Amino acid sequence: MAFRMALPARRWQAPSRKPAAPRTPVGGRRLHPWRWAAAGMVLGLLLVSLIWAPARWLAGAVAWATQDKVQLNAAQGTVWNGSAWLILSGGRQSRDATTLPSRLHWKLQPRWLGADMELNSSCCTTKPVHARLRWQPGGTRVHVADSTLQLPSSLLAGLGTPWNTLQLDGTLSASTQQVQLWLGQQRVDYAGTVTATLQQASTRLSTIRPIGSYRMHLRGGKPLGSGETPAQATPAELSLETLPGSSLQLVGSGQWVGGRLRFSGEAYAVPEKTAALNNLLNIIGQRSGERSLITLG
Repeated sequence: MAFRMALPARRWQAPSRKPAAPRTPVGGRRLHPWRWAAAGMVLGLLLVSLIWAPARWLAGAVAWATQDKVQLNAAQGTVWNGSAWLILSGGRQSRDATTLPSRLHWKLQPRWLGADMELNSSCCTTKPVHARLRWQPGGTRVHVADSTLQLPSSLLAGLGTPWNTLQLDGTLSASTQQVQLWLGQQRVDYAGTVTATLQQASTRLSTIRPIGSYRMHLRGGKPLGSGETPAQATPAELSLETLPGSSLQLVGSGQWVGGRLRFSGEAYAVPEKTAALNNLLNIIGQRSGERSLITLG
């Protein structure tokens, strides 16, 4: 008799699977949640710092770009909405400087690769001056809207010789047309037209009051663009003329190149005022007969 041994039935089991390894980003490094949180915190701090950037950052950028010819002193507020005392000077080696009588206020509205700017000062602007800033490789291009300004004549003294000697007093106005500036590489290139008129000017160096009225034009030029070299900058032409009825005659011409002014001119008195203006002519330039020669730059 044959016996059969009953074997226990084997229970079927699904093949075991190892738990899937967490996916890792390209490069093989796993980004932990705390790293995402840290990255978000850093980005937030950068945005807050940019939004609340102090006004002194803008003051430093302006001074660097203009080689200290234009300074924003005691700046308050932020880069985007602030104010400061505007100072004009002859540059880093100059001891002459003048300050706008009232604080200069500005507003900057960020735009793609730039900003829209609004300038206002109670002493000098009847309405805000608008400008567009566009940041480009190597510098900033500024487009100034056509404007009219009323300025204190004392600002001229901050430009150095001969204005600091003359200490002119009178009614100074200025207008701009299609003005562009290129700020970069510690130079300022210019294009457009600026007309400045000084009416009924007087000086402490003469007993004749007023000595005359004068007008200056700065025309032309071509601001540098990205990739261009300083040698490619086109100078703006400067001209100075005397308006009718003036006792002291001033004429001359020059150029503005890379933020530097070169000017040559002469001063002389109308015949009936020669004796009264003789001392003034000796001071403002190199005397050559009845005329005084003025050279700048």
